[in-house]
Amino acid sequence: MAKDKGKDKDPGRKLVAQHKKARHDYLILDTYECGLVLTGTEVKSLRQGRASLVDGFIQIDRGEAWLHNVHIPEYAQGTWTNHSARRKRKLLMHRVEIDKLEAKSQESGHTIVPLALYFKHGRAKVEIALAKGKKEYDKRQTLREQQDRRETDRAVSAARRRQRA
Repeated sequence: MAKDKGKDKDPGRKLVAQHKKARHDYLILDTYECGLVLTGTEVKSLRQGRASLVDGFIQIDRGEAWLHNVHIPEYAQGTWTNHSARRKRKLLMHRVEIDKLEAKSQESGHTIVPLALYFKHGRAKVEIALAKGKKEYDKRQTLREQQDRRETDRAVSAARRRQRA
């Protein structure tokens, strides 16, 4: 039976956008789930499955976490109440989490990036990560490890098939 790629592990979670290249470009140190402060037209646009996290980043300003450069296009049926597509959006996090992220992000080479934007039980959430930028040779090493792991998995599964037959 083939895996259904449209389904998520959590049945109450509906993925809207994902930043796949972030896991390639950064070493993910820690992840957090945050709520978002959105306007009505932003929520309607997200429910249509339209968003892009590619240029997004998180900045902590005066004890508040803000999501910058995430593109949520204007809602097609919106009127003068429509939102601007790349406005900064406030993240809803506990004070302790914000303080911890701020302290760690001050270290050189560390940044906070969005990984995924989704609905969980009807509420818009964003998964963010404290990350450290990878060098080019680190990226090649990671790809090599993934390829080696894939080859060993194939060899093991082929051996099991021969054993069963």
